[in-house]
Amino acid sequence: MDAALIGQGLLSGLLFGGVYSLMAVGLTLIFGVMRVVNFAHGDMMVWGMYLAWMLATRLGVDPYAGFVLCAGGLFVVGFVVQRTLVDRIVDAPHEMQILLMLGVALVLENAALVAFGPDPQRVRSALTASTLWLGPIFVDVGRLVTFGLAVLLTGALYLFLARTPLGRSVRAAADNPYGALVIGTDVRRVYAVAFGIGAACVGAAGALVSPILPFQPAGGLSLSVASFNIVIIGGMGSLLGAFVGGLLVSVAESMGAVFLAPSMKELVSFSLLIAILLFRPAGLFGKGSA
Repeated sequence: MDAALIGQGLLSGLLFGGVYSLMAVGLTLIFGVMRVVNFAHGDMMVWGMYLAWMLATRLGVDPYAGFVLCAGGLFVVGFVVQRTLVDRIVDAPHEMQILLMLGVALVLENAALVAFGPDPQRVRSALTASTLWLGPIFVDVGRLVTFGLAVLLTGALYLFLARTPLGRSVRAAADNPYGALVIGTDVRRVYAVAFGIGAACVGAAGALVSPILPFQPAGGLSLSVASFNIVIIGGMGSLLGAFVGGLLVSVAESMGAVFLAPSMKELVSFSLLIAILLFRPAGLFGKGSA
């Protein structure tokens, strides 16, 4: 097989992995803080895509500039969903949590269907039409910018959690919510902020990927499944694991498309999941045995 084709697959997978990492970081943050699995995560990402589409078509805002507004919009959505719905079932049995989040996912999907229709959309950006050449390998400038912004956002989130008082409160609530409550932390507010940040991450990821992939209201489920796959591979609750897992899954899918077929990418990603869980049941960076 041509070495240039393999190199192209590796580079494309690595660059797209930034989006996978960013959306998985948002999901693992929510789970790590509240132990609630956000089954509406993919549908929130779809709304991030549609917000980018509206900004581009109605206001002429490029998605690589408008992703900040999309992240802010999804932060508000996540904050409101947590305070009005999720806050009531944080300590409830997992079955109730699953049913609630599936209900939120259905509401978001059908709201997008009513608002935008079933037809696929795609956001136009001048960056996606530009390419750089590294010998026989070409680099899509849009994917390169997407990767860079995704890495910067993930790094900013890490610094927020490590260096700011609110970030330290989020970590304290994740480690020991009752202890955090005793020392005066408003745990309910921290939970809402954490859920909002997780939604903002996936909103930004949706905006950044909107010029690269077509999207439609029914696409949330596949995005949620991909996020779950990445988070489990990296280790539930681990931000570093989510970031590394996103890169691994994206590269594996890209190489699967090179050596097998593009339609086999889900098979490749789930095969990677099974292989890792056989040797690391808690994931690459997870704690415990399972």
